Amino acid sequence: MQTAARQLLKSADSVAVLTGAGVSAESGIPTFRSDGGYWQNYRFEDLATPEAFARDPKFVWTWYEERRRAIASVEPNAGHYALVDLEKQKPDFTLITQNVDGLHDLAGSKNVIKLHGDIWTVRCLQCGAERIDRTELDELPPRCVCGGMLRPGVVWFGESLPAGAFERAAAAVNRADVLIVAGTSALVYPAASLIPLASAVIEINPEATAFSGEVTFSLRGTSAQILPALL
Repeated sequence: MQTAARQLLKSADSVAVLTGAGVSAESGIPTFRSDGGYWQNYRFEDLATPEAFARDPKFVWTWYEERRRAIASVEPNAGHYALVDLEKQKPDFTLITQNVDGLHDLAGSKNVIKLHGDIWTVRCLQCGAERIDRTELDELPPRCVCGGMLRPGVVWFGESLPAGAFERAAAAVNRADVLIVAGTSALVYPAASLIPLASAVIEINPEATAFSGEVTFSLRGTSAQILPALL
């Protein structure tokens, strides 16, 4: 099966890739639901919301800064670098990620659509200015030069995706000869709704998912193992 998947990928001129938390987990970043999905007895889903931030911005920022420091201590893995190589080989390549950790950027990927934002981006609630800030944040919550409070540049539960992100992702999947889906259980929408748009799908995941029976090839294993082998 892997040989046939490799041939399909080799013959494709246009490739789209959808990555999820499993790709980053191989670098040592806990998935959103690891440790039972709790932090200091709070469910992640109860922290990553506009309401939680409005209620206690310092507490929410403490969680995010802890995540930022954990991410800063790890490196991209073989799966990330394989996608960089694939981008160099294909005239039309789009990487669509649900991850906010920036490891695809760090590995060298160029054409990346970040459906759920970027944990290294901070956005001012007062003037709307955004910037990348990878420094350790001493003051929580951090402040903009205008004096306004900054928030993490990620998409929280109940918020819309970044403007145009899903439309660009859907267009890339529609024109792709093959879509690679790596490290995601495809339970989060609207990202999961991209998969049925593809003409051919190669799934890479250690375990079967809800859409495994509907894809062209379903390969069992981690993306760090399988992506380099596909190339």
